Amino acid sequence: MQHPGFAELVGFELLPETDGNGKGRLEVSERHMNPNGVVHGGALFTLVDTTMGASLMQQLDEGEICATLQISMNFLRPVAGGIVECEVRVVNKGKRFANVRGELYVQQKLVGTADGNFAIMQAP
Repeated sequence: MQHPGFAELVGFELLPETDGNGKGRLEVSERHMNPNGVVHGGALFTLVDTTMGASLMQQLDEGEICATLQISMNFLRPVAGGIVECEVRVVNKGKRFANVRGELYVQQKLVGTADGNFAIMQAP
């Protein structure tokens, strides 16, 4: 599923699942690279943040939305090309807050991890 807005601009695809898990993928191109010849950390962060939010949204009640409060991102290896696969799972969902875990892989090698806290609220 192509996600509209900023995700479309960055160029990644979301593959949410109905059980609070989700996947995303980014096919690396020249536009994702930083001056050092590896994928810019902001592109990887955007992929994991948006995949986390999309997965959590599937577990929310009608009329609820979520917003990122905080994400701790760990970049474990540089990404020089290929396809970045993002796998996320909702670890804990309460009434007002949720914790979500994300992992980034290239060719089944772990390249990054993220732990996020999200606010759950009524849509305006």
